[in-house]
Amino acid sequence: MFVDLSLGINIALFLVAGAVVGVCGVWLTERAEQLAHLTGLGQAILGAVFLGIITSLAGTITSITSAWEGAAELAFGNAIGGIAAQTTFLVIADMLYRKANLEHAAASEENLMQGVLLVVMLSLPMLAMAGPGVTIWSVDVLSFVILAAYLFGLRLLRQSHKMPMWSPRKTSDTRAERPPPPSAGLRSAGLSLWIPFLLLALAVALSGWMIAETGIAITRRTGLSQTLFGTIFTAVVTSIPELVIAIAAVRRGALALAVGDIIGGNTFDVLFLVLSDMAYRPGSIYQAVSATLGFWMALTILLTGILLLGLLRRERHGLGNIGFEGTLVLVSYAAGVTVIFFH
Repeated sequence: MFVDLSLGINIALFLVAGAVVGVCGVWLTERAEQLAHLTGLGQAILGAVFLGIITSLAGTITSITSAWEGAAELAFGNAIGGIAAQTTFLVIADMLYRKANLEHAAASEENLMQGVLLVVMLSLPMLAMAGPGVTIWSVDVLSFVILAAYLFGLRLLRQSHKMPMWSPRKTSDTRAERPPPPSAGLRSAGLSLWIPFLLLALAVALSGWMIAETGIAITRRTGLSQTLFGTIFTAVVTSIPELVIAIAAVRRGALALAVGDIIGGNTFDVLFLVLSDMAYRPGSIYQAVSATLGFWMALTILLTGILLLGLLRRERHGLGNIGFEGTLVLVSYAAGVTVIFFH
């Protein structure tokens, strides 16, 4: 349907869908912080699970729709490009928090564990790309391993919240999460918070579908490669909620929510590949993409490793108030974008 429309209309629809995703992200932030306290889950876990999944809906729908229509490069690039973009967004949010570097103020066992889980999960698609491509019902066997790793990681994350075995050293710049009220529970959240939260999620999902359809149409009409459009354009647009939420959460002082949303959203974004592999009927989607996406996946692992280094090193202040690690993330992402553009 969108392919039959003019290039100008498709670009306009693409931008409108991106704007809807961004606006809904602002409204999701406030409700997510309230739900973190009311449910007793905590900001890091709610950011990683509920908010991370909800804000990733646009990207999920984009990748699944693209894979279903045979656009493997666009589906794969959108997933991996989104992880790289969102990690860079965290540096932008860090610039706005003037008291200390975000890695110092929001360090927690949960956020470190999510980062390690993300590195593990990103290594599995790389193995699938280099492996034999064994499939079950046209789905690569390593897709099932990725899903199992994610579910096991969530279990470990929940356990670490209940009984932490490690904690960062408290300083005057450490921002502790306010404890939930004694009566916290899922039922106490109430329909007044859950219904708007889910309606906003639906709007984000529909916008993601439109981004995918218009993105495919734009690549066909302009001749742009799916790899370039997926890793840069659709990835950044579908990642707008993470940027908006990270900035809004930092301004509200919910630092653990900001970091948890980014890292947790990145972890969930790896599942885009699993769902895309299921939707891509010719066979393993990992075997159908170019080596360029292997380069981009290695870049996402590099960015995550640098972020983990920052969470462990916990520099209080640095260049541009983002520290040495934040500067490395920006430089590495810019270098990666340059390579993709001129490859």
